[in-house]
Amino acid sequence: MTVFSPDGRLFQVEYAKEAVKRGATSLGIIAKDGIAMAAVKSIYSPLIVPDSIRKIFEVDTHIYITASGLIADARKLVELARDQAIRHRVVYSEPISTVNLVKYLADIMQSYTQYGGVRPFGISLLVGGFDGNKINLYEIEPSGAMVGYHANAIGSRKTEAEEYLKKHYQKDMKLDEAVKLAIKCLSENEEEKNFEIEAFALESKEGIFKEVPEKVIKKYL
Repeated sequence: MTVFSPDGRLFQVEYAKEAVKRGATSLGIIAKDGIAMAAVKSIYSPLIVPDSIRKIFEVDTHIYITASGLIADARKLVELARDQAIRHRVVYSEPISTVNLVKYLADIMQSYTQYGGVRPFGISLLVGGFDGNKINLYEIEPSGAMVGYHANAIGSRKTEAEEYLKKHYQKDMKLDEAVKLAIKCLSENEEEKNFEIEAFALESKEGIFKEVPEKVIKKYL
């Protein structure tokens, strides 16, 4: 799995990307006063408790992560990210920057493509947070590649969601407009019949990450 093919490809990494494409769609959008995140939760059985499914995770008060693919893999990386954020606060007496945390996670994901006896993580991550007055949003692929975005989507409807964002995203939009765009983007491009949307908004002024009320989500839907 760590040997290159004759045409320079790592098949296990490409298979991991296919696992991401089978995951429910998640996205993040940077607004001028914060960042919005939203994720689709597939409710494939009436016996499921929707609140038991979490797709957006808190790492620190200023950084959150959403994922698509094998969510069990995502939980492990979120745990490692939380530990790193705590260690940084203890050692340096300040919160870790978003880009430093992203590089830390990207290095871990890359290492799992390089050594035998392990498999790549079958997820892509969207890491959003703010550092002072600057708001950041990064995608980390199973290969460990990291790219910054103003708005981005991952998962099964990535292509459709990104086309929607290209048409409607504006850099000067407010946070409530970004939340509305995120929810509309997911709801209008989702193929599943039974699904719910989990949405959050991070306000950069106070550094408070708050969940969008369910009644607001229903209004946007």
